[in-house]
Amino acid sequence: MRFDLFKIVILAALVFALAFASAPYFAFRALRAATAAEDVQATADLVDFPAVRKSLTGQLTPALASTSAEPPSIWQDPIGAFKRAIEPLAPPEPKVDRYLTLQGLSALTRGYRPGAAPPAARGVQPLDVKIRAALKGPWPAVPYWGMNRARIAVKRPGDEDRVTVFTFERRALFTWKLVHVQLPEGER
Repeated sequence: MRFDLFKIVILAALVFALAFASAPYFAFRALRAATAAEDVQATADLVDFPAVRKSLTGQLTPALASTSAEPPSIWQDPIGAFKRAIEPLAPPEPKVDRYLTLQGLSALTRGYRPGAAPPAARGVQPLDVKIRAALKGPWPAVPYWGMNRARIAVKRPGDEDRVTVFTFERRALFTWKLVHVQLPEGER
């Protein structure tokens, strides 16, 4: 009896460790499924939108010059000073918004740029079609896994050099949220 109890405890510990280690991968799969199904509430539960917006804004806005030129003086350059005075004060429309839509996140989870992804398969599909699609790939890789942070990389189908990396952060024991998206090198 005592040996059977020991086996049960060891088996329970192994199942817990496997579930604990694979939770970020299942969070990524849940994000991919929620965006493909256009489930707004499930996507909101899986994504920390302010953190992702901040990370994407840093990648998509051009770096400002550290040494900015002195603004034109009305005495030295009156036309330049007048142009600067009438420039619109509103910032340009952010490029980040197209990445944070359901279609944009769905394209990113499949390895594509927003707007460049082929349409996702909709409706009920036979099991053999789902299995072939899953085996075809692209398979998400785990370049980093830590206790509170994990990164999942997705290669673009047809172009293995372009990799989008998703960073998930632990919020509870088995709850992970997307906090950062690293775009491929040529798209920043």
